[in-house]
Amino acid sequence: MLPLLPAVVAILATVALALGATLARALTPAAGIVASVFGAIIVVFAGYAFLALLILFVVASVFATRYHFPEKAARHVQEGKSGERGISNVVAHIVIPTGLAVLVGWNPPFLSFPTTTVLFASALAFGAADTFGSEFGVLAGHARSILTARPVTPGTNGGVSATGELWAAIGAVTTALIGFTLYLLFGTATPPGAIIVGVVSVAGFLGCQIDSVLGETLENRGLLTKHSTNFLGMLSSVAIAAALLSALGWLR
Repeated sequence: MLPLLPAVVAILATVALALGATLARALTPAAGIVASVFGAIIVVFAGYAFLALLILFVVASVFATRYHFPEKAARHVQEGKSGERGISNVVAHIVIPTGLAVLVGWNPPFLSFPTTTVLFASALAFGAADTFGSEFGVLAGHARSILTARPVTPGTNGGVSATGELWAAIGAVTTALIGFTLYLLFGTATPPGAIIVGVVSVAGFLGCQIDSVLGETLENRGLLTKHSTNFLGMLSSVAIAAALLSALGWLR
């Protein structure tokens, strides 16, 4: 957990960033408030590297969401009215990372920093894979069911395309590489580079596939909402990462 003065500075910076995102219409006002509160908790409990990775994820998500936005709006597959993220979307993507930050920052900690760096990055790798796969994949103009491979309308829950899957992989791998770099820059203890990059990339990408399966099997039947599907997809990425770390002897 950060000392008092660095914590105050970090909280003020978090609030300012959330305000900027709200003014830029990347977040609704309510979502901006939620993001600032959860972001403050993350940086106070876990440190600047974790907040920096979260911020970069949000920025990348905004760019992906607004890429060819008029075309997405014409097809009625856009996020929000003008690409803004609402409170449900923010909560679905930030609760798990915040919980991990609290677990590592609590005294005594429930998780070690090396373990948490991987789990935290895996959660955001899922978010990046899901966002990139959806926002870029929907522009491919075609999609198939992840379970039956039958053609479906782009944007359909459970629909995937080669373009979307490629971008999902790019999102997961990029998050892993950037996360590891940030942890090194801020002096955060991590497993060896090959382990953290490999585990985060695999967990983020596989979690995205689980999200698609849940979308087709449960969300399309009204048993899950879009945001609860995202939450479970992120949770599955963290679980996969934990299982891989355990197998490698790094779950501590």
